[in-house]
Amino acid sequence: MEILLAIMTGVLYAAGIYLILRRSLVKLIIGIVILGNGVNLLIFLMGGLVKERPPLIPEDGKMLEGVFADPVPQALILTAIVISFGLQSFAIVLIKRAYKVLKTDDIDTLNKTDDIT
Repeated sequence: MEILLAIMTGVLYAAGIYLILRRSLVKLIIGIVILGNGVNLLIFLMGGLVKERPPLIPEDGKMLEGVFADPVPQALILTAIVISFGLQSFAIVLIKRAYKVLKTDDIDTLNKTDDIT
């Protein structure tokens, strides 16, 4: 299972970087979203996959015993999801405004808009 998720992480990284290198701002944002999902999956894999072993201390015990799921990567992923949602929202509004003013989403055209006021 970990091999399949590692391959999926590589596919998400490749697709995200490919879309980031395109000339359209919309594809740039989609690439950033896909790359962010790849990073989240990588962080999840670094915590290890453990089935049916939540990190809960039993009532009669004083510490965890055996192999258990690490909650820190899961908390980091939740934080990263919230931050990426804010970034995506801001970027979508920014692209919408740029398209409304300049009537294009081509990055090369946006670099040549010095004479437009």
